[in-house]
Amino acid sequence: MNENVLDILMYLFENYFSEPMEEEPDQGTLETELLEAGFAEPNVRKAFTWLEGLAEQQSDTEDEAEAGPSRRSVRIFTADEAHKLTRDARGFLIFLEDTGVVDPATRELVIDRLMALDSEEIDTEALSWVLLMVLHNSPGQEGAYVWVEDMIFDRMDGVLH
Repeated sequence: MNENVLDILMYLFENYFSEPMEEEPDQGTLETELLEAGFAEPNVRKAFTWLEGLAEQQSDTEDEAEAGPSRRSVRIFTADEAHKLTRDARGFLIFLEDTGVVDPATRELVIDRLMALDSEEIDTEALSWVLLMVLHNSPGQEGAYVWVEDMIFDRMDGVLH
């Protein structure tokens, strides 16, 4: 199977994280299921490392909410970020911030998690999925989460607005 870490993250999100569960399965159970589903072991490990990094970054962001970038700050993408994120993805992220869907701290967390993916190029679809995963466990971001979720699933259903 030719999958990448994002494919595994999307699988986990669609099957386990998007709906509340009475009891969430432990990492060992999830790893076994992913391997049985045909995902490669090294990519499964990378996906869990990515999720651990997200949890760590989110707790750091909550602890340092006051010290983060302000709404008046201007984000200049580094050369590595500009190379990895397509022009459309960068533009979409700036649009989301300009319209108030994401705040500067969330933007930085999304960029961090995008850069942690093993993909050579990140497009708007990948950005949308990572944003959804970031917003899923972000307190106070419920409205943004619903907006991004609707956008992703409308796009998957072929609905254009």
